[in-house]
Amino acid sequence: MSLLLPVILGSVRSDRKGLRAARFIIRRLEEQGHEAPLVDPLELKLPLLDRMYKEYPKGKAPESLERLAELYRRADGFVIVSAEYNQSIPPALSNTLDHFLEEYFWRPSAIVCYSAGRYGGVRAAVQLRTMLGELGMSSIPSYLAIPEIGKTLDEDGHPQQPWLDKSAGRFISELVWYAQALRRQREEGLPY
Repeated sequence: MSLLLPVILGSVRSDRKGLRAARFIIRRLEEQGHEAPLVDPLELKLPLLDRMYKEYPKGKAPESLERLAELYRRADGFVIVSAEYNQSIPPALSNTLDHFLEEYFWRPSAIVCYSAGRYGGVRAAVQLRTMLGELGMSSIPSYLAIPEIGKTLDEDGHPQQPWLDKSAGRFISELVWYAQALRRQREEGLPY
């Protein structure tokens, strides 16, 4: 069963390394037959959150929000690619996520976290997991943590460490399992 799994990138820095992680996970998802479009806040150029998508009168939201809402309503789950900034999530990621709510409901999320250091962004992932649950897209139990991203992935997202492919395989299998299960449940009806 092919799934639609948007990959939401969290950084807008000029020298951001998150594109490496996004390219890697997109490639791995597509190799398994899934659709994994990149949601890049740098390209979206969303304003700082003033009002959520749902707070605009019907048909009056900015075009970028309309496109995202349509994509998110069709999505089976989400992959969030997050750096760790000061032991927290990047502000661009928070801003990108906060524009929506109901569009995320009853779909799983999976966290790919990274850092330049050895912790692989897990301190941000802990906070992100709480946020994702509040948004209605609870995260799967596993993280895909990528430490020393500059050495672990090349610029095109090809792994430079042998452990990464194995870890990604288990991570994707878990996401697919949750996404397929929740897709079936959504088709049968929602709890309220």
